[in-house]
Amino acid sequence: MTARSIGYARCSTSHQSTDAQVASLKEAGCAVVFQETISTRTSEKDRAQLQAALNALVEGDEFVCSSLSRLGRDQRSVINRLHDLQEKGIHVRTLDGLVSTKAMGKFAPVLIGLLTGLNQIEREQVRDRVLESIQHRKATGQSIGGRPKTNQAKEGLVLRLREEGCSYRSIREQTGLALSTIRRIICDAEVTA
Repeated sequence: MTARSIGYARCSTSHQSTDAQVASLKEAGCAVVFQETISTRTSEKDRAQLQAALNALVEGDEFVCSSLSRLGRDQRSVINRLHDLQEKGIHVRTLDGLVSTKAMGKFAPVLIGLLTGLNQIEREQVRDRVLESIQHRKATGQSIGGRPKTNQAKEGLVLRLREEGCSYRSIREQTGLALSTIRRIICDAEVTA
């Protein structure tokens, strides 16, 4: 039986898409690509497509993903996954070019430990910077984020223009608001009327 390349694509939220990862994996020679939208915080046993990909692998196959971060959330889980796969005779390759256990041989665990450790440190630094920014904005009374509210004057203008018979597009041109915002304002006003 010839060795196969089996791909795994994952993104964390529904606002992201695995399409680019899937296309890259297929271009890299993956015969089969498993994909899912799920956080790495989700228990590994509940990541159905990851489990399906791992179960499809046999000795001599190659497991391919876009980067090590697709395999696990922290250094320990990634190293354990790579160790388990290597013990089964399965090679691992990342499309970012950092990992190819077939090419690295026995040196792979050392290099992978270093790379995942650096990745984990960077993730923690990003989280710390975000928390510091939130605390600073709270302390100075700035907006923490989220969708900005439309002020009452603009809402009144939208309703007045609509009552005058203006189209949604005309209202958009006059107010600079998105059509979805205009529709929401008008619908909310109709519901409360």
